[in-house]
Amino acid sequence: MAVNQIKGQVKTPFRRLTTGIMLGYGLMMLALMTPATLLLTFKMIEIDPNGYTASYGLVAGVGAFFALIGNPIGGALSDRTNISFGRRRTWILIGSFVGCAALVWIGMATQVWQIVAAWAVAQLFFNFAMAAYTALIPDQVQETKQGTVSGLLGLIVPLAMSIGMILMTFMTSVPTSAKWLFMAVLGFAGPLLSMLLIRDGKVEIMKKAQTKVSLGEKISKVYPSPRKFPEFSWAVASKFLLMMGYCSTLYLTVMLVNRMGYTEEMATGSVATINIIGLVCAAVTSVLGGVLSDKLRKQKPFLYVSAFIMVIGMLMFAFIPNAAAFMIASGIMGLGYGCFGAVDTALVARILPRKEDAAKDFGIMNVANALPQSIVPAIAPLLLAIGSWQFFYIFLGLCIIGGMLAVKPLPEIGQGKHEQAGADPLADAAVPVGK
Repeated sequence: MAVNQIKGQVKTPFRRLTTGIMLGYGLMMLALMTPATLLLTFKMIEIDPNGYTASYGLVAGVGAFFALIGNPIGGALSDRTNISFGRRRTWILIGSFVGCAALVWIGMATQVWQIVAAWAVAQLFFNFAMAAYTALIPDQVQETKQGTVSGLLGLIVPLAMSIGMILMTFMTSVPTSAKWLFMAVLGFAGPLLSMLLIRDGKVEIMKKAQTKVSLGEKISKVYPSPRKFPEFSWAVASKFLLMMGYCSTLYLTVMLVNRMGYTEEMATGSVATINIIGLVCAAVTSVLGGVLSDKLRKQKPFLYVSAFIMVIGMLMFAFIPNAAAFMIASGIMGLGYGCFGAVDTALVARILPRKEDAAKDFGIMNVANALPQSIVPAIAPLLLAIGSWQFFYIFLGLCIIGGMLAVKPLPEIGQGKHEQAGADPLADAAVPVGK
């Protein structure tokens, strides 16, 4: 199958690009993840005090399904939006604006169905913007720096969540609707400001002549052929299984209320402390893992060790039910997740099958992040019914082990098909802009 080439790709200077991504993506993720990890649970308790465990699972599951489809759809739309404002910048603005409007709706909602609908819209459009942001890495960053940028990208989420948790501890007496409005304002202001830094524009996709296209090749335009690009499918599987385990953290607030008997005030403080510890640890290893993997020109050893570390944290959550143990376990989980996220993102940027479909393929990879957010809430009641909270954490810990094993077939740096062919993903007439 012929591979298209991209001409005229605008390149933002490295520091300017990373600053723009950190600012815009960071505030957007603060607006999304603070509700996901804290505010949404309390909103469900407020509206459905007797059935919040089930209704929270419904809201989280439906929302995560729309996050699941939002990334590849948003990526495909971004790839095909070729206007002077920029194919990535266009969807960053549209996605963040509509997503933040949905957050305001949730803040004013009075019924479960309203929250289900608004959270679905928020997840869908925020993921449109996320797909556009992540596509900037293969678009504009040279391969030797992709691990570093991926590390910084991995730093954004824990940093944003930590700031969000700290803000919420100072806003316990603020009305619910005001908290959601505040998140929405931050979530749109960041992407808007990032547009002043990130350069983008029209590109020219040079299509190679090709003969009759088979059905299999048409399908591969939606999902890269597992036969031709097996490493892509293994990377999807690895990310999916690891995220199945990590998504246990989404149930932290529910666990503290249901398992430990915490009140809302106690849970708010504890969730903030536990999450901040984990997120700080994730921030450290995200940057460190990305930089070291670039320097050592190795990625798979970092992925193996990271997954193993996360399993240790999961076992602590399962068998040591007290606040101090939860803090330590969260730190351990953060150490593993931060490094895995950064190095895995760099690995994916390296093995993408086709450059012209970068956002779409990154969107498919990001499905592995979103799908567990739907599956875990859906199966959580079953896991808890089978073996309470211990079984819940053990089962999801086994998923992490599966993700670690799925790393084995992935090519190391220098062993991928594109690398062996000597391809330079950014060599196609990149046009520097700005200083």
